[in-house]
Amino acid sequence: MKRLRSALTVLLGLALGLTLQAATPRTVSVAAAADLQFALVDLQAAFTKVHPDIDLALTYGSSGNFYAQIVNGAPFDLFLSADETYPQKLMDAGLADRASAFRYSRGRLVLWVPAASPIPLERLGLKALLDPAAKKVAIANPRHAPYGRAAEAALAKLGLLDAVRPRLVYGENIAQTAQFVQTGAADIGILALSLVKASAMSGLGRRFELPLDAYPPLEQGGVVLTRTRDRAAAWAFRDFLRGPEGVAILKRYGFLVDGR
Repeated sequence: MKRLRSALTVLLGLALGLTLQAATPRTVSVAAAADLQFALVDLQAAFTKVHPDIDLALTYGSSGNFYAQIVNGAPFDLFLSADETYPQKLMDAGLADRASAFRYSRGRLVLWVPAASPIPLERLGLKALLDPAAKKVAIANPRHAPYGRAAEAALAKLGLLDAVRPRLVYGENIAQTAQFVQTGAADIGILALSLVKASAMSGLGRRFELPLDAYPPLEQGGVVLTRTRDRAAAWAFRDFLRGPEGVAILKRYGFLVDGR
């Protein structure tokens, strides 16, 4: 009888352990470029419907800063970069799974001013940067933000950099850059289209899209990190981003996917 009770106790313990393990959600920690902060809200909601057992822990920032953090041991599972350079560096350093690398979109730049701004953006287009009311021009910091490098390249190519440089103010990332213009810390900004199309900014300002040939392509790439704690869960979100529903959400926020 004792042996039977012992066996039942062991079986019940195993069953309870399996139940608790099944009830514990799996977590994927995502380091995401700041231009994704609104799109990822919708992506997360759609992904959770398909994978209710997987939680996404989303952190936003500049891709260059994330690269440095990952090199120094930050415990992320998936990195979504505003360009493909940083994921490539991580793969070269053995910190990311080369087989997991993927391009998820192409970012786009816009000039943006608040709705009440006196700057005649619609009439002047890019020359709005030279308007007397454009006393401070916000761009992301080109030292570690791909959108900042693209903005600086666009200003140089269009022959505006020398005139605009003394008035530049730098956001830590593209989301902070948008905040500068929203709050009046800057008069006009070169921002990500994905941010100004979001409900938090849509209708609050006016925009002018920079020609795609005015700046180097903002090809955006992702990669699963080798130190991921749940490789299958990280790959599940990676594959969702590349699937029809993920692509449709990205396009809704103005990202170019597969050249469209």
